[in-house]
Amino acid sequence: MYFVKKTLTGLLLITIAAQFYRLAQNNDPSAMPNHISRVVNVPGQVNATLRKACYDCHSNNTRYPWYAQIQPLNWLVNKHIKAAKAELNFDEFKNDTKRKQLSKLRAIENSLEDGTMPITSYTLIHRDAILSKHEKKQLTEWIKTSEESLEKN
Repeated sequence: MYFVKKTLTGLLLITIAAQFYRLAQNNDPSAMPNHISRVVNVPGQVNATLRKACYDCHSNNTRYPWYAQIQPLNWLVNKHIKAAKAELNFDEFKNDTKRKQLSKLRAIENSLEDGTMPITSYTLIHRDAILSKHEKKQLTEWIKTSEESLEKN
């Protein structure tokens, strides 16, 4: 019993101490000179859909939920964001080669078709990020138009 009490006390102290160690937030208020809209046309409704379902993980600006203020959840959220941005960052899209841009657009289309994006762990908490059939169709049509535009240039 003594060992269990000491262990629990130690874990509690570590958890409390961890609350003071904060990672940098994924919030960059600066202008977005490399945003996808600088490469292809992003209509208002498409932008709104991307903002609500994709940008928290795939941009330089995340709307952090309340639970992300608690360690170690904050570390997990930031790790997830970092991995997502490595795959696709809408705010840095212009920095990619045209070939990579096309590849990323196709990857978005594929993940919409197979339902892997937005991921389930995100939509469980962010119910507004669940895409309707209309939104998926709208995004798919935008992707096709964007691919055509990129291939012409």
